[in-house]
Amino acid sequence: MLREEKLKLQPNQKTETINLGAEDDKKEIKINVHLSTEERKELIEILAEFQNVFAWSYEDMPGLDLDIAVHAIPLYFEAKPVRQKLRRMKPGVLLKVKEEVQKLLDVNFIEVAMYPEWVANIVLVMKKDGRVRVYVDYRDLNKANPKDDFPLPHIQNLLDNATKNAWFSFVDGYSGYNQIKMKEEDKLKTTFNTQWGTFCYKVMPFGLKNARATYQHSVISLLHDFIHTIVELYVDDMVIMSKEEVLHTENLKKIFERLRKYQLRLNPAKCTFDVDCRKLLGFIVSHRGIEIDPAKIKSIDEMPPPKTQKEVASFLGRINYIARFIANLTTICEPIFKLLRKDNPHT
Repeated sequence: MLREEKLKLQPNQKTETINLGAEDDKKEIKINVHLSTEERKELIEILAEFQNVFAWSYEDMPGLDLDIAVHAIPLYFEAKPVRQKLRRMKPGVLLKVKEEVQKLLDVNFIEVAMYPEWVANIVLVMKKDGRVRVYVDYRDLNKANPKDDFPLPHIQNLLDNATKNAWFSFVDGYSGYNQIKMKEEDKLKTTFNTQWGTFCYKVMPFGLKNARATYQHSVISLLHDFIHTIVELYVDDMVIMSKEEVLHTENLKKIFERLRKYQLRLNPAKCTFDVDCRKLLGFIVSHRGIEIDPAKIKSIDEMPPPKTQKEVASFLGRINYIARFIANLTTICEPIFKLLRKDNPHT
């Protein structure tokens, strides 16, 4: 298919939503709206064939194959267990917390913890819609846990390699961390307390020091032979690529077969298939190359003038993220760099 060169590059190419399920049980996924009739038909057939690689709810997550990864929490030899005292909460919040804890029990993410040595408190994040998101304060446990230095990919190298292609599918793991099981002997270390008892995680929770490293290691192990050829990975961000549209469904099938075999599930709400441009890691990726996300430019443009060294450093951090697009950046920013020097009379 000849590419529509007149299409203007946008942060997110226009898509349509298709339903792989029934009217009373919708399973919706976004695909490129500009595909030909034959391309659209072929893509939908592949998505329908592999719809069980998607999770539309937590119940659709069997958990990543144990041969690929489990999360362990080794401790420093001298580490002493910490049992945090239960924090008080307002009565109105308690009911919402209980509801969230019950959901975790219902989907088999947690279980009752008996005689734990490590106990942490939960941390609440209030959503705009009034719901409560429950996290756990693992700071004490994290201090006792050696850091896993499994490397993350260099973002610029990943982006450069992706833009050697012309067609992309952007996918995301469904509650990715929770798809990895906890090592059996380390589950009790994740214990948190509530008004109704203590519970520990059976799956890898958010907030653990090395959770991201474990997840990155797992997807690398899972897809190692496809990386840099038909897929690029950055934690739970995954882009499946092809140089020609006719090859794209073949590449999707290869990745889907691997995901299905080892039970990694994707989040359909965060997937977009068979497009020629899309946001990835804060940039716009297409066959034309890499462009800055206009939202990034806007956020920098709307920043108030920095008044402290900390604010100056924050500003330079944002500028550095888009440094490849600014010629002579070091020279331009030299007056700003001077503000960070200890001998600067203006700081």
